[in-house]
Formats: sequence, structure tokens, C-alpha cells
Amino acid sequence: MAATHRTATRIVVAAICAASLAGCAIGTDGDQAGDSQQKEKGKAAPAPKNAVRLIGDGSTAYTGAQPHLPRPERLKAGQKPPQFVVFSWDGAGEDSQKLFSHFRQVAKDNKATMTYFLSGVYMLPEEKRDQYQPPQHSPGRSDIGFNDEQGISDTVKQLRLAWQEGNEIGTHFNGHFCGAGGGVGEWSVEEWKDEISQAKQFVKTWKTNTGMKEAAPLPFDYDKELIGARTPCLEGQKNFMRAASQMGFRYDSSGVNNQVWPSKKEGLWDLSMQLVPFTGHTFEQLTMDYNFMVNQSGTATQGDPAKREFWGDQMRDSLLQGFQRAYDGNRAPLIIGNHFESWNGGTYMRAIEEVVKSVCTKEEVRCVSFRQLADWLDAQDPKTLDKLRTLNVGEAPKQGWASFLSAAPAPAPKGVPGAPAAKQ
Repeated sequence: MAATHRTATRIVVAAICAASLAGCAIGTDGDQAGDSQQKEKGKAAPAPKNAVRLIGDGSTAYTGAQPHLPRPERLKAGQKPPQFVVFSWDGAGEDSQKLFSHFRQVAKDNKATMTYFLSGVYMLPEEKRDQYQPPQHSPGRSDIGFNDEQGISDTVKQLRLAWQEGNEIGTHFNGHFCGAGGGVGEWSVEEWKDEISQAKQFVKTWKTNTGMKEAAPLPFDYDKELIGARTPCLEGQKNFMRAASQMGFRYDSSGVNNQVWPSKKEGLWDLSMQLVPFTGHTFEQLTMDYNFMVNQSGTATQGDPAKREFWGDQMRDSLLQGFQRAYDGNRAPLIIGNHFESWNGGTYMRAIEEVVKSVCTKEEVRCVSFRQLADWLDAQDPKTLDKLRTLNVGEAPKQGWASFLSAAPAPAPKGVPGAPAAKQ
């Protein structure tokens, strides 16, 4: 599913229930079964087994707390931070390449969870394209096309399973418009709000739009599940963040940053992708497959076959250098962006898989979704995060972590992430 990104500058329920929902208890809108269930320290709480409440036309449903989400904990005095790594996917959808299902399995096999930024138009069939009314464009226009019934069915299956396995479903919006002439970089705050609302709507009405009334729903309330995004081509971040902060989002990953500890902008965590050493070069490279491709084969998505293995190795080794620099240094989270594409013969998919297998099973490493990272950041004492932000790229505390974070963090206020679980 193609999506075009600008060139980085050099510095730069497996089935919840059966299709008919047989055996599921469908509650009322006020049914909050399982909401009060507390998670044990460091362990994930399973979703309540019989708490399925259909929402709207049944495209989505409330099924209780998301499974496999560990409870975030505050760092203790002198404790070294974990090394977080986030693997994220722009325009996530399942097509004939089966890359969504493949990387779901890769994540499961390597103790990882990931973030999948779903393009809303991938939930809208071609024959219903006029329902999409993009800002500054005519109805039914999309630079990445739409989908068909089989593609929507396959994508829904992967979204359902991904969420049940603890992964996050974000958004990559809809039509993927870049550059001048109505690109997202020219959109106002109100236009961004409209685009966000439409992306949500296509996810919440896929059953109506496809006629697949008997299919199992997505197991989450998308109005609550959707807390973050990455903009097309990394454009339009300023107005998007203003819109997103008014619509309940918690983070954005549309920028370019160094490998330092994140801070907030417009009330959102700025979890931008980062610059890492570019193996074989003197400049740094953005942690996204598209940008590696552009700096290797230009705009040709299928360049010289004789160079493809080298290009994949170069991306893998660059990401591993960035990982090691953080792991041995300031422990800043490493943010990586990808597409489900077979550019240059799939060499970048191979590179990402090798990185996942190399880093996610290491001691003190947590390969997590953006949601889990945001939860952990929210759970920390703000003074601890301020201290972490004083460390430069690759800089480890000179006197060691025990001394650097020796001050006892303030206790977490009752009811916020990181606070002690309520006694039952």
C-alpha cells in the first residue's frame, strides 16, 4: 500500500466471538464490566471474557481492558531507565503481501508490541469513495486509493488480532496528500479536525460501508483507542498537533529529532522519529525505511538488484548503531518508522525483522507501542524526566545511574499511571 514521504535532509478476537457474536454477553452503554479490574505489578490484565458491547453499527465494540498491557511503574531512586524501542507502521493494512500478519508474528516471537497507523481509506470500499471529503480536494479523491471488500476484511482481521495481542491502533489519516496544492502541510486546525473525524468515522462504519453485517467487530472503542498519529510526509505537524490536543490525542510522531528524552508540545508527547548514524556515511539518517531508500536508490522503489542486500544491511546496521548508542548512553527511547512495502525487493522489511530479533530480547529492553511509552512517561516524576533530558545524544551519566537518579521520585498521585494499585 504505497505512501510517499519527502526525502530527509542529510541532517535530518482472533475472533472476539463468532461472527454472530454467539456466546457473548452484550451489555448496555453503561456496562463497565472489567473497568475496575486492577493489573498486578508488571503483569498484564486480560480483558473480561463476557463484556462485549457493540458500538454504533457494530463495526467496533467495547470488550473490556486491552490485554497484554503491563502497568507502568515509576522509576525508583537510582534505577536505570529501561531501553524503549518503538516500531511503528504508516498506512497499516493487510494486502496480498501479508506483511501485517507477518510482523504481528515477528512481534509475538520476540516479546514486542508495535503501533499500527491505520489509513482510514483502507476501511472504505472504492464504490463508496465519495463519502470521503478531503480538505482542499474534491470528494472521493485519495492519493493512496481506497480498498475492496476482501482487503477490508483482511485488514479488520489483522487489526483485531493486533489489538488483542497488546498492539496499538493509531491513524495515518486518509488521502495522504503531500506537497503544494492542498497537501496536509497547508491545512488549518479546523481542516485537520475534519480529517481526523473522517478517519475515525470510516473505522467505526466499515460494516455498513461493506455490507459485512455478520462479521466480528473490532474489539475496541476507536474514539478511546485513538491517541496518536504520524502525518503524511511528516508535513503539517504544527496545526495537526493543535487540532489533536483538542481532540484527546496524547502524542504525535510526525517530526525529526535527535536521540534524546522526549518532551511535550501543545500538550502532546513529541515522540518523533530520530536521526541515527548512517553506516558508511558521515551524516545521520532518519529512522524510516522510506528515507533510507531515497538516500540509496533515489525515487526508484526498485533499484539495482545487485545493491539491495547491501542497502538492507546498511539500514539494519544504522538502526543497530542508534540502538547501541542509546542503550549504552542516555537510554532515550528509539523511535523507528516503517511501511508495509517491498521497496528494493523487500530488503527494508528484512532489515527491520533482523533489528527486532536483535534488540527486543535483550536485557532491560522493552519493545513497546507508542501508547505504552506514553503511559510510562506519564507515570514518571516530572523532575526525573527533566533530569533525563539533560543527557545529550549517547551520553551516559558520568557517575553512573545510581548517582544520577539518586533522589527519590515524588510519589505518584492517586489514580494516575504508576500509582500503587488499589487494594481489592
